[in-house]
Amino acid sequence: MKRRASTLNLAWKAVSILLMFCCLCPGMSFANSPQDVKLDYDVSTQMLTVTITHPSAFPNYHYIKYVEIKKAGAAAMKTAYENQPDMETFAYTYQVTAAEGETLEVTATCSLYGYKTVNLTVAKK
Repeated sequence: MKRRASTLNLAWKAVSILLMFCCLCPGMSFANSPQDVKLDYDVSTQMLTVTITHPSAFPNYHYIKYVEIKKAGAAAMKTAYENQPDMETFAYTYQVTAAEGETLEVTATCSLYGYKTVNLTVAKK
């Protein structure tokens, strides 16, 4: 009987700690950084398509807040958002002038926690 009471007591302590964490740090308990960022550049139209996978049950609260684009290491543009258009995967397009061989670096930043950076070297299609 004592062993069962001890196990229940330990389980309640674990649940209490988890609940306390969720209450004190609600953003962190639901936050995740972008899982995937894919880039596609169309040389003929000079359009960069950024496809982001960032699961969120609350896309008006937990979303991709910024997408920053660097060209050859220098800041080219940074776009801010106030929500994300889908609860998981979505794409944004940007007009970016880039020549063959140049490197584009894109960083997608979560509104609550984390970011993901990927690179693309422009090539002819």
